[in-house]
Amino acid sequence: MLLIWLAIGLIAAGQRHYFDSGPLNCAGWGTVAVTALAGPLNYAGLNPTVTDCVLPQPSQ
Repeated sequence: MLLIWLAIGLIAAGQRHYFDSGPLNCAGWGTVAVTALAGPLNYAGLNPTVTDCVLPQPSQ
């Protein structure tokens, strides 16, 4: 059931052309991830996006 849910989310990401140029930054990868996790909810009007993503810097 979980694999079907994620597959539907990945199909929705493909229909939104998130894979055409490839996610180039953290926000792009985050948008693909939350779209996949939303699964069938994408077709119920949910349009998750990540606009700002800050990765922690490694310690010195």
